[in-house]
Amino acid sequence: MRSGLSLAIERMMRRLFRSRFLLLALTLSALVCTRTNALPNRAAVASAHPLASEAGVEILARGGNAFDAAVAVSAALGVVEPYGSGLGGGGFFLLHLASDDKDIMIDGREVAPAAARVDMYLDENGEPIPGASRDGPLAAGIPGLPAALVHLAENYGRLPLSESLQPAIRFAEQGFPAYDWHVSRLERLASGMNDSAKTVFLPDGKVPAVGSMIYQMDLAETLRSLVLEGHDGFYKGEVARKLLEGVQRDGGIWSEEDLASYKIIEREPLVGSYGDVTIVSAPPPSAGGVALINMFNMLSGYDIEDASTVTRVHLLVEIMRRAYRDRGQYLGDPDFIDMPLDMLLHPFYAVGQRANLRLDQATPSTSLPGVQPIQLAGGNQTSHFSILDMDGNIVAATQSINFSYGSKYMAAGTGVLLNNEMDDFSKKPGEPNGYQLLGSDANSIQPGKRMLSSMTPTILRSREGAAILGSPGGSQIITMVFLSGLSWIEGSDANEMAGQPRFHHQYFPDRIFFEDASLTGAERAALESMGHRLELNQRTVGNGNLQIVTWNRVTNAVQAASDPRGIGEPRYYEP
Repeated sequence: MRSGLSLAIERMMRRLFRSRFLLLALTLSALVCTRTNALPNRAAVASAHPLASEAGVEILARGGNAFDAAVAVSAALGVVEPYGSGLGGGGFFLLHLASDDKDIMIDGREVAPAAARVDMYLDENGEPIPGASRDGPLAAGIPGLPAALVHLAENYGRLPLSESLQPAIRFAEQGFPAYDWHVSRLERLASGMNDSAKTVFLPDGKVPAVGSMIYQMDLAETLRSLVLEGHDGFYKGEVARKLLEGVQRDGGIWSEEDLASYKIIEREPLVGSYGDVTIVSAPPPSAGGVALINMFNMLSGYDIEDASTVTRVHLLVEIMRRAYRDRGQYLGDPDFIDMPLDMLLHPFYAVGQRANLRLDQATPSTSLPGVQPIQLAGGNQTSHFSILDMDGNIVAATQSINFSYGSKYMAAGTGVLLNNEMDDFSKKPGEPNGYQLLGSDANSIQPGKRMLSSMTPTILRSREGAAILGSPGGSQIITMVFLSGLSWIEGSDANEMAGQPRFHHQYFPDRIFFEDASLTGAERAALESMGHRLELNQRTVGNGNLQIVTWNRVTNAVQAASDPRGIGEPRYYEP
């Protein structure tokens, strides 16, 4: 039997050999990339609905770039996937400008109205009012998606909005066929909609049959207002008047100034690394980039190449636990609070987080310092798309109205379903939101403040290639991007990344949520013996809907994949 010292030396030599081999491979890769100019051999769009992917390719074929295609895909998703996103919500658009080799994030997150108060969803006893932050116009932040689309087109696109919004207008006006996912959600949720929304989604007063056409004439006109008037087409004028009339009549607190003063913010993405891979992701008010980079920093202290499945899952879960603790404790809108980002993103901080991580035993979340839970709840919905054009421009975009159909409220004459993103604020320290995520005063409600988000649009880069990815899934978004990104780093292709079984931990509730295929019975028992609590995740939507594009810089080959759990289909463009 070999001694521990000899085993350690052997492992060290293997790592040294791998590092030298990797350096040689990277050098050869760089030479090949130089010869081919590292341009993709085709463009690709991956989104959660085939019609939205086709809209993106249609715009590329008209001479648009990735940013024009992003406008088309985003708007189309708001029409054909109304339960996930739309003009009444917001999103983050992570861009890579190939000509400048520059990354930018467009923050189109919703903001709290000026009349918002820190205690607006609490009763006289200081307890949350059931449903107040989720149902009806009082739950809605000021939408940011329309402003983001206009900004994209005017500052980065080649085409006017009259072209890039044309597919969405066509789908709204000429209709699209109802499909299983849409119909099943309407069966569960339509009863909570207001009359204007029911008129659109329940023609003849009943849930439509699969295959019947869904028409949204008012939404088509609102999209045309964006074409004709740009930013003012939504935030001022007739559309704004209709929005305010409905919201104020039915208990909301929006004002004319709230709409007129909304602006997107361009932010510098967060950048980290794992080995030779560069991680580019969303900064606050997204929690995604901070948590993602922190998790990879923690993981860099371990060699998981030869680890058993149980050891690997245990280690990744403990890393997730610690990253989500920090999410609830520190993060919020950077324009309102100071966050210790330099600390949270520093490799030395990850060393400290690993100090109490045992490889043979679960860490009870209650033993970690931080905000503690009061009660639990559940829910989810959002949408993501990834785009690569033939010039190497990239868009990773995640957009949302929060829960399915948002607040379920539509202002008459607009066709716009309003978000319920106010639920993403921390209504009370230690009080979970609808995704069971804990928050602190850092994410408290304040007028004009952007609520914290889990949306994690991400670009991974190495000398060999790039991966563009993101997903819906509420609190599970960050861990899905983490596991999928790790899979790409370890050699998986786009289809393997999208389809791999998943598991998740978020500090509280203190349990591992897992897909059935991710763990065998024996592995589950082994994890439980280490002190983990497990819960089978049977919700398809809860397990995400990754949309991925990968680009091999050595061969210039492009591959796109849509999550097999959803109905999305990628599309390619080759002139």
